[in-house]
Amino acid sequence: MGMIIEIADAVVAELASGEFSTVFTPQRLLAPVFDLAEMSDLQVTVVPKSIDISASSRVSSNYDVEIDIGVQKKVADIETEVAELCGFVEELAAFLRRRPLQGAQYAAWKSTENKPIYSVEHLHDKRTFTSILTLTYRVMA
Repeated sequence: MGMIIEIADAVVAELASGEFSTVFTPQRLLAPVFDLAEMSDLQVTVVPKSIDISASSRVSSNYDVEIDIGVQKKVADIETEVAELCGFVEELAAFLRRRPLQGAQYAAWKSTENKPIYSVEHLHDKRTFTSILTLTYRVMA
C-alpha cells in the first residue's frame, strides 16, 4: 500500500475515534460517487488527492501529501442546515489540526484548507451541502 493511502486510512481512523456533535461513519474512497438518495445521511469521505515532493537536503526529500475530506448531505432548510453543517466542518478541521496520526506517525500535520466552504451550485441544483477540507501532511524521507 502506498504512503498516500496509508495516510488517508490513518485520517479515517482518527475521525472514527473522535467524538463529534454529529454522528457519522467516515470512509476512504478512491472514486467517490453518490446517488442523491444516499445523501439523506451525512457522508464524510476521505480521498487521497496529491503528493508534492521537494528537496530538503542533498539526500532527503519532503513529501507534502494532500488528503481531501468531503462532507455532503441533502438539506431541506438551507439557512439552518448549512450553518450547522459549516460548524461541523469547522469541528472536523479543529479536531485534526496538529493531531498526530496513530496509523501514520511519520506524517506531520502541516495545514488545513476549506475550499469550498460549501458549493453554491450543489445547494441550488441538488439541494446538497458539499464542503471540502484539504489536509496537508509533511513526510520527510
